[in-house]
Amino acid sequence: MSTDSRPPRTVSRNVAWLPVTVNKTVQRLAVLSLIGQTILIVTGGAVRLTASGLGCPTWPRCTDSSLVNTPEMGIHGIIEFGNRLLTFALAAVAVAMLVYLWNLRKERRDLFLLALGLLASIPAQAVIGGITVLTQLNPWVVGLHFLVSMALVVLATLLVNRAYGRTGKFRVAELAPLPGIAGPLMSAVALFSAVAVCLGVVVTGAGPHAGDADAPRNDLDWDLFAHIHAVPAYLVAAGALLAVYLVIRGRIAGPFRTAVLMLLGVTVLQAVIGFTQYYNGIPALLVAAHMLAAALLMSAATNAADLARSSPVE
Repeated sequence: MSTDSRPPRTVSRNVAWLPVTVNKTVQRLAVLSLIGQTILIVTGGAVRLTASGLGCPTWPRCTDSSLVNTPEMGIHGIIEFGNRLLTFALAAVAVAMLVYLWNLRKERRDLFLLALGLLASIPAQAVIGGITVLTQLNPWVVGLHFLVSMALVVLATLLVNRAYGRTGKFRVAELAPLPGIAGPLMSAVALFSAVAVCLGVVVTGAGPHAGDADAPRNDLDWDLFAHIHAVPAYLVAAGALLAVYLVIRGRIAGPFRTAVLMLLGVTVLQAVIGFTQYYNGIPALLVAAHMLAAALLMSAATNAADLARSSPVE
């Protein structure tokens, strides 16, 4: 039973206008946070794939004399500075979430801490982004920048689930009982998804899309690591197929069924994109699609694992 059913508690006059239950605004801010984190990954990919990584050649300013991009910097400056601006929009969403949760910071500590984590990540990402520029797009630093964004997609997915009462201690959604293997299986799928993403960063660091013509590469064998990267991806596909089999065999309905089917769909999409880009010279547009699908995969795997952990066991 959610604490949202409790009678409203007494609050200070200064914050009396803030909600004392998880309302539609809180839920919408959670969804907006997830969408924003996903878009940030796409815009970060655009920076790399258009060779705009040094569109703003300094940090924290865009140039030595300007906080923003200048007309002389052209499209590369616009793309890089636009990506920087998006972090401020995400910070605003995170701040708004914390404000709206203020009266619930004790009762819904789960939501408050997740929102706080998302907000705390903004300066951390800014610092990593700055180091990326100052190290002239070192591939390992660029990769860390991407991985932090992926971790934030995971946090935002958990925030959405908790805000809607789908999972966690304050779950209000009715979840069908699952076989005992479902929880460990979906946790393994989420873990293999994360491993695939990490190896994908290594592959990207060895590939041709450096974010700038003169940016260094990690000097690893791109083809070898592309094949290594595929191994956990195969395991994710196998786990998703097994989960679908369990759902069909057990005639399981509800959110978990939807989550598993969504996971399988995103996994298949990611595999198709991956194979197509591999055999067609790694075109930039497909790389961008692969990055978006990676974010969707991490969100889908997190969602399925979170639902499995919150579901009763048969």
